[in-house]
Amino acid sequence: MTKTAAIAARGLSAGYHGAAAVRDIELEVHAGEVVLLAGANGAGKTTTLMTLAGALRPLTGHTELRGRRCAEPVHRRVRAGVGVVTEKRVVFNQLTVAENLTLGRGDTATALAHFPELEKRLGVKAGLLSGGEQQMLSLARVLAAGPSVILADELSLGLAPIVVNRLLAALRAAADAGAAVLLVEQHVRLALDTADRACFLQRGQLALAGTTDAIKQDPSRMEAIYL
Repeated sequence: MTKTAAIAARGLSAGYHGAAAVRDIELEVHAGEVVLLAGANGAGKTTTLMTLAGALRPLTGHTELRGRRCAEPVHRRVRAGVGVVTEKRVVFNQLTVAENLTLGRGDTATALAHFPELEKRLGVKAGLLSGGEQQMLSLARVLAAGPSVILADELSLGLAPIVVNRLLAALRAAADAGAAVLLVEQHVRLALDTADRACFLQRGQLALAGTTDAIKQDPSRMEAIYL
């Protein structure tokens, strides 16, 4: 019996102003796994993720959510259990950490369970946090809602490796608890240690896909995509 994907792209082409940045993408993410979506700058990673999130409309093909074709915009997909986290660190700078957490769909206690380091910062305005703390706050707010699907785009941008490891560990824990996680990440080698499978885009098309163990055993295939 074929397992239904939590989220999927089927023959997906997408882009901007009618021009395709990605073409004919076939991609599935199942409950309980982390899938890395990687590739050089401009390969189409964010375009793919944002189309799956509902922020972009497909040019051809379609997306599926829990086995059903989905054309809903991003806010409705969020209500249906899709969590979206971007590199932009979406926090409200003039509100405290505690106030930021109350704006999420989950409760503060659940958010702090994912990132207990934020507890001592509850009374601090989010704009005064470090970049890593802001990203923890963004991710904590999403995780607290208990999404069944998490789409994470370049969480680590500009952050120290120790913080990157912390963020990746939280995503791994969410997958182990049953979420389906699609991760776009520039720290590829760190992400490969977190993910179960990886898909590499090259000039808008899927060039390599497989388990992370298989890809790490023959890194030359991965390296060729970046060269």
